[in-house]
Amino acid sequence: MLPEQSLITPLPATTTATPAQRAAVWGVGAALPAHRESSAETERRLGLPPGWIARRTGIRERPLVGPTEATSDLAVRAGAAALAQAGLSPERIGLLLLATSTPDHLLPPTAPVVAHRLGLKRAGAIDLAGACSGFLYALALADGYVRLQRTCVLVIGANVLSRRTNPDDPKTSALFADGAGAVVLGPAEGPRGIVACWLGADGSCWDDLYIPAGGSRRPLTPERVARGEHLMYMKDGRALFRRAATGMAEAGRRVLQQAGLDLDNVAWWIPHQANHRLIEEARRQLGLPAERTINLVDRIGNSSAATIPLALALEAHRFVPGDLLLLTAVGAGLLSAAVLLQW
Repeated sequence: MLPEQSLITPLPATTTATPAQRAAVWGVGAALPAHRESSAETERRLGLPPGWIARRTGIRERPLVGPTEATSDLAVRAGAAALAQAGLSPERIGLLLLATSTPDHLLPPTAPVVAHRLGLKRAGAIDLAGACSGFLYALALADGYVRLQRTCVLVIGANVLSRRTNPDDPKTSALFADGAGAVVLGPAEGPRGIVACWLGADGSCWDDLYIPAGGSRRPLTPERVARGEHLMYMKDGRALFRRAATGMAEAGRRVLQQAGLDLDNVAWWIPHQANHRLIEEARRQLGLPAERTINLVDRIGNSSAATIPLALALEAHRFVPGDLLLLTAVGAGLLSAAVLLQW
């Protein structure tokens, strides 16, 4: 149970009372596959020199699902953990938002399946395809729903990116991982909660990182599958690195300016866990010290929208009531996002 949570008594989802002042974190949860592939194993598989991956990405191991696991399995585990920490029954959730780029199926959405397995019988449920920024986009939408409806929202970021990467491509298979993180947001009247959100998009860079085939533009055919066009493709890693680092720093500055705050007010910066070098470059541009940065990419890899909620759940013991957390992400699209959250 999070600090002061027991002091908050939400109204039923059907209430027409005055909107809540803020949406606060009531519980967090994480789910990581049991199997992990070390970067040394990946290097041997790809014929890379020892230490090549860690030097370039900081990643030392990546959690990867087993043959029978899917995105919904990880999402259910993370969501159940967040509900348990919040001390909430499933009936208290009014909405489930699932940020994922790897749904169980192209149709139907995966969120209703997750809601059913969690017993969320009163909740709406929908997928959000916002790539690495998807969880922060979902938080921004959940913030409005919590405050307006005075109900609780379960926000989950979950991905099985090992099923979307070419195992023979070192630019992607050495980076991407599987995992899920979840946050329960509920109404609060005090200072705790989401302080500000900033969202941005630059569609001119849509093909920096993408999956060529499988959508309405380029349907799957046996020939396209044989060429690996159903898997992730990174056009120019260096250009993407520069855009992502600059974008994360810019998103952080914009949300602080929007809130009338500065970096001195930030207790912890939680960036999207893309890779160590990108985090360090964004941190340098933003101007925050390393000791106020949450960086656990070495052990969780890059699971896109799942990395920030995973960091919130796995590092929650480091936060104290009143801490201001700066969350930033840039991902395929290009989509950028930042959220200020008071713990």
